[in-house]
Amino acid sequence: MIEILKEYWPQYLGVGNGWDISGLAMTLWILVLTLVIAFLASIPLAILRASSNKRLSRPVQLYTFVIRGTPLYVQLLIVYTGFFSLEFVRHTVALSEFFRSGLNCVIVAFSFNCCAYLTEVLAGSIRSIPAGEIEAARAFGFSRVKIYTKLILPSALKRALPYYSNEVIILLHCTSIAFTATVPELLKVARDVNSATYASFSAFGIAAIFYAVVAIVLVAAFRVLERRCLVFLKPLPTH
Repeated sequence: MIEILKEYWPQYLGVGNGWDISGLAMTLWILVLTLVIAFLASIPLAILRASSNKRLSRPVQLYTFVIRGTPLYVQLLIVYTGFFSLEFVRHTVALSEFFRSGLNCVIVAFSFNCCAYLTEVLAGSIRSIPAGEIEAARAFGFSRVKIYTKLILPSALKRALPYYSNEVIILLHCTSIAFTATVPELLKVARDVNSATYASFSAFGIAAIFYAVVAIVLVAAFRVLERRCLVFLKPLPTH
């Protein structure tokens, strides 16, 4: 394993190819880009999902139900191979060029999937905010928009941190199927190393170590955030 790591570490890390990233660098790029898109999209969707107005909440509920009820791998295949088979996609220059890129297809599929989970997580956090806090804000004359921006969303985002950490780790693991769309992420590099060396245990074992190290770093970072952001949930000391 050490010999293979010494020879192929640039490929595993995805360095040395100029602007063309691969390996761990590509895995992290997919992770970050997907999280940013999914997180930003999940905020308005979570507000609609938590709404008492069924006309607003039901379409979002349907979206999250369908996405969470089907495998991510199937969703990726639909985006990567299915969308391009549609006639209007093939005959629209912008769409045709966009869906020719495997990376674009991966980001679209992963973002749709991750957004569904983050939407439900954040909607649940919004519902968990005590009614007394909202009533207090109304008593101070806060408008509905100000209640959401100053109270509900900041509090809900903090309460959702433990669940967000789980989703991030799951998404990290899910990036390993991006090779299906010919994206040269970490597992794709491990498969190439295995094909070149026939040392399956070492080739995939090194990839597993990289995944584990990234997961440990992410978990540690979220634990620090939770300790700082969730202090208000700790019970007050009694004397």
